[in-house]
Amino acid sequence: MKIQESAENYLEAILMIQREKGNCRSIDVAQFLGFSKPSVSRAMSLLRENGYVVMDNIGLLTLTESGREIAERIFERHQLLTEWLIRLGVSPETAQADACRIEHVISVESFDHIKKHISQTD
Repeated sequence: MKIQESAENYLEAILMIQREKGNCRSIDVAQFLGFSKPSVSRAMSLLRENGYVVMDNIGLLTLTESGREIAERIFERHQLLTEWLIRLGVSPETAQADACRIEHVISVESFDHIKKHISQTD
């Protein structure tokens, strides 16, 4: 399923915050991404409507199975592409920024081949 890049970024942010802190609220996402609380609230509403996130009665966000699948896919792409670009000699800052853009547009086929190539050169 193809979703918008912004939704992928929100899902990835939730995953990363949960891994770091154990739980996640909308305010954590706003601070992590540097977005306003109203913008994040609207995004969380859309993610809930589309079945990617649930929010409990105290405001904790949980990724649904489909939301977690997307978040983990994007996170894996981000990590692998960043590391690969750094190995190629790209500065960590540029590698991080470029990986963030590439992770949303690269095909499954291309990513799988990059991943395979990297594992063969380790």
